[in-house]
Amino acid sequence: MILRIFQCDALATLLCLAPLGAEATVSTHDSPGDTDLQHRLDQLLEAEGLGPAIRQGDLAVSLLVLDDPGRPRLAQVNGHRMMYAASLPKIAILLGAAVALDEGRLELDPELEQDIQDMIRYSCNACSNRVLEQVGRDQGLEILQAPRFGLYDQAHGGGLWLGKAYGPSPAYQRDPVAGLSHGATTFQIARFYCGLEQGEWASAEQTRLMRKAMSNPGIGHKFVKGLAGHDELQILRKSGTWRDFHADSALVEVGGHTYVMVALARNAQGSDWLERLAEPLHQLAT
Repeated sequence: MILRIFQCDALATLLCLAPLGAEATVSTHDSPGDTDLQHRLDQLLEAEGLGPAIRQGDLAVSLLVLDDPGRPRLAQVNGHRMMYAASLPKIAILLGAAVALDEGRLELDPELEQDIQDMIRYSCNACSNRVLEQVGRDQGLEILQAPRFGLYDQAHGGGLWLGKAYGPSPAYQRDPVAGLSHGATTFQIARFYCGLEQGEWASAEQTRLMRKAMSNPGIGHKFVKGLAGHDELQILRKSGTWRDFHADSALVEVGGHTYVMVALARNAQGSDWLERLAEPLHQLAT
């Protein structure tokens, strides 16, 4: 049996949008089909030889199927385990920019829009830092922890965190759970994508901006490489790599199916793991 680091305890009617601190207490496996999805994910990971990595805490995976928006289906292993996520938390800057634009604290000009695109599509560090400075470091962390978003919840394992500019500068605030500068849980990243898909995080205009930045990925590795044989699918994606830490996340739409897959790995072979998982996760979701 694959180890799971405490299963999600606050997913009910709209699993991915309810913050973990909400009153809902329905287990992810109470909905029809979820137990089967979890069982098949467990089998898939064991078949790929990744059971030891799961049990050692070196791999976390979440798969969220959104074919029926009213009944999302979630399966995950180590889904609430904080792990270093490298450039994946640049989506926190993207969200911060969208909120600041909606609030009128930022004005979108061609330079800012280009930085936002390059920050996500090509993972440009300099672009990320310029956008971060305009959003505000403290403001960005406040957004992640605000009840409206609940993307970082210290009481429930953490989540999406960005407490350091990209580059050699020191961290300005490490996350309270694991002391990470750029951290994430696969569960909260899956929630981010669900909120994006449902248009819950920002206005329609800023949601379009976010989706545009995440479309047409400019780095063809990991999930993107693993799904390269599917010309018909649409993918919104952000990845991250630093030393032995490998992260990838994607919202995939194809043939009437919509799903989110997220994986965080700590291993020199982590990029290969994620590439190898993309196709079987796709088959499982569709």
